[in-house]
Amino acid sequence: MNASIALNDTIDADISAITAIYADAVLNGTASFELDPPDAAEMARRFHAIRQAGYPHIVARDGSGELLGYAYAGSYRARPAYRWTVENSVYVAPSAKGRGVGRTLLAEIIARCEALGFRQMIAVIGGSEHAASIGLHEALGFAHAGVLPATGFKHGRWLDSVLMQKPLGAGSSMPPDPDTYPGTLYPPA
Repeated sequence: MNASIALNDTIDADISAITAIYADAVLNGTASFELDPPDAAEMARRFHAIRQAGYPHIVARDGSGELLGYAYAGSYRARPAYRWTVENSVYVAPSAKGRGVGRTLLAEIIARCEALGFRQMIAVIGGSEHAASIGLHEALGFAHAGVLPATGFKHGRWLDSVLMQKPLGAGSSMPPDPDTYPGTLYPPA
């Protein structure tokens, strides 16, 4: 982990900075296929839904306390058979790019998801040309799982969705323990 970056669980006071970081990603990048940035109320709703479902949501700060980026994991798909699989999201402030913030955030999200008992992590990367995100995921052990060509139209062009996958813990080498259950989205009966 980058020693100059502190990681913390996201709190409500972080929503304003998170909203600004995400707005930049929506307006200027391809990491999100949203076209209009959501407001702070919507970002707060999304944050609370992630946390209430039992998934991690974290922020990175520098020594002065400035919020540099955030990351979270959430349900990959809504059906119960997917409950052992998560999808990651990482967003870094424009001023913090290239400083190891994304790598620090993603490494922590991976560790937290493994500790929670999840078995697979999926990355859905917007745009085949998004070399920084693809390289980050490769560096942390994700393998290419496929490309869905031209799935989004943004900034006047068609964008691919690049799928990458990383096993967590025992991965698929053995069935999950029926007595444990990651997250709370689909609690056992």
